[in-house]
Amino acid sequence: MSQKIQIAETQQKYVAGNVYWHDGIDPLLPTTQVPSGKVDVAVIGAGYTGLQAAIATARAGRLTQVVDMHELGWGCSTRNGGQISPSIKPSFSTLAQRHGTKRAAAIRNEGYRSLDWIGSFIKTEGISCEYQRCGRFHAAHTPAHFDNLVSETQKLSSEEGVKFEVISRDEQHSELGTDAYFGGVVLKQHASLDPAKYYSGLLELSKRVGVEITDVCPAIEIKQEGRAFVVTTSKGEIRAENIIIATNGYTTSLVPWLQRRVIPIGTYMIATDPLPQTLMERLFPTNRVVSDTCKVIYYYRPSPDRSRIIFGGRVSADETNPAITGPRLHRDMCRIFPELVNYGYTHSWTGTVAFTFDTHAHIGQHAGIYYAMGYCGSGVGMASYLGFCLGQQLVGNPDSATAFDNLPFPTRPLYFGKPWFLPSIVQWYRLRDKLQIRRAAALDKWKN
Repeated sequence: MSQKIQIAETQQKYVAGNVYWHDGIDPLLPTTQVPSGKVDVAVIGAGYTGLQAAIATARAGRLTQVVDMHELGWGCSTRNGGQISPSIKPSFSTLAQRHGTKRAAAIRNEGYRSLDWIGSFIKTEGISCEYQRCGRFHAAHTPAHFDNLVSETQKLSSEEGVKFEVISRDEQHSELGTDAYFGGVVLKQHASLDPAKYYSGLLELSKRVGVEITDVCPAIEIKQEGRAFVVTTSKGEIRAENIIIATNGYTTSLVPWLQRRVIPIGTYMIATDPLPQTLMERLFPTNRVVSDTCKVIYYYRPSPDRSRIIFGGRVSADETNPAITGPRLHRDMCRIFPELVNYGYTHSWTGTVAFTFDTHAHIGQHAGIYYAMGYCGSGVGMASYLGFCLGQQLVGNPDSATAFDNLPFPTRPLYFGKPWFLPSIVQWYRLRDKLQIRRAAALDKWKN
């Protein structure tokens, strides 16, 4: 059966927008249909950041109200790939040029701290979410990228204690059943979970500690009256002593200063048909999460029960919808794993992440309003960690300081929250990745 025929049949087998992770959880219900009129803390955004912050403030005795503009679990907190990494993209040298060597080392260390913190939090709170410290196979899409990857990882090992293992191309099938890459590196500290089950556990914990949660309740305006804030929502006003903005990729003009500093980017995913166990064992002999060295990366993994492949990436220069991206993701997946051309996919969905102009997260205060956001596509661990730290900072815990606190939060001239520049950048990087892949494949074929 040709790939085009297979994709055409696949499109008839699913409803675009279905999220695989949602199949495994019970309905996510709010505590109240109308928000409390007067509270100590109002949290805007009910994702990982908002719920973690709310849990921290409620446990400290603050009456806390969370509102979200959509239904609970609508956003990327239940729509991501469930991969957990240290989350810090800039290198030490880049950070040192910006903030000095001491602050740079502290920022880099926060990434590893967030990775350890979320594992400890899940264990302590007893959240059942398929968490495991599985490691990541980071694959090189050209021989040159393999050499650079090994060199950079060796440097991280000596400077930051990163645990890793080099996998040559000859050894690659011990990690991943494909010849599309040229070896890679196993990063042993990385982890995975079921993001919707994790979110569901956070939601239930929030309710147990007394957080009030109202969904489908967009915040429309924030005004300051004396020392208090008044949040106007679609379901009434909330008067609060403190405000937390925890909207990340869904940040609106509610606080224009923040909207100008985060870049919303859609990420797209599919879940395959159930696969034969023998095929899954051949393609994924380990249970690691996977990413590659393409500038516009692919990221994928076995589902927690190892019945399917969850495959994601950016396959469009412009923002689009899962009906369009599903076939494209399937095509790219079959390039890496030709054996999957005979299998379709049952789910195709999207979520929105937030990048920043300096490519790392930010936490702090602006005009008396607390915020944490900008996780740059690696938010499962960092959003949870910084959300917790933000809540602790609000209640005055002196041990909650982070290396990100009140760093300069850059924007750009003529940027007001809509990334008009993104399509051309993505298109250029995708073209460059494609040419590098084709050149490497042609050279490999010639050598053999």
